[in-house]
Amino acid sequence: MAIQKTEKIWHNGKFIPWDEAQIHVMSHVVNYGSSVFEGIRCYAPPTGPAIFRVQEHAQRLLDSAKIYRIDVDFSREELVAAMVELVKRNGVWPCYLRPIVLRGYGEAGVNPFNSPTEVYICNYPWGKYLGSDAEQGVDTCVSSWTRIAPNTLPAMAKSGANYMNSQLIKMEAILNGYVEGIALDADGYVSEGSGENVFVVRNGTLQTAPLGNSVLPGITRDSVLRIAHELKIPVVEQGIPRELLYIADEVFFTGTAAET
Repeated sequence: MAIQKTEKIWHNGKFIPWDEAQIHVMSHVVNYGSSVFEGIRCYAPPTGPAIFRVQEHAQRLLDSAKIYRIDVDFSREELVAAMVELVKRNGVWPCYLRPIVLRGYGEAGVNPFNSPTEVYICNYPWGKYLGSDAEQGVDTCVSSWTRIAPNTLPAMAKSGANYMNSQLIKMEAILNGYVEGIALDADGYVSEGSGENVFVVRNGTLQTAPLGNSVLPGITRDSVLRIAHELKIPVVEQGIPRELLYIADEVFFTGTAAET
């Protein structure tokens, strides 16, 4: 789905025109993938725009930055306020918000510490990530690509570098006629999709991989777990063998972008 630009982007505390949000080709992020980001939905109830679990998303952004040793000069509250104001200024909702923290133009080389931190927040209209027919289900394969292993890249961080692994999973699925791929972890257990957490239903029990199985701590994943507990649906967070995907009563994805 093509990006639909809006009027303003928030950059380091200021609102700038969309087309002025540019970085140099020699920025550290371009050469070495040094960025962390979030994806957040803003809805349009009758009471006005509502950004879903914005506090949790902002905190995860800061957590990801901390894991990658990126210093961010803005607090969670300041980032939340910036997102709220951006939605109001652009006057676009429902929408998708994309906060990005990246290492900019500084020095060449892997060492990132002398490249400045840049913080951007964009918002724009965005529809169904997995297609307009996703409510009917999507064709999915088990990927030949393994999800990033513990102690290689931090799976709990939502970083641009990690999503190179996601791209391999997604491209393989598309080239083989599927909409999405499900990756296994380094031990052969179900991990997640290219950009979604995975849930399995078997005999009335809801199962999902624990965080130790190379999964992102998804905000929507957490929401589903909370709702399941409230509804007294049995929930198990444990390693899911691949074959359980084939005999499950239901398999579904959760994710901010992947909602149906």
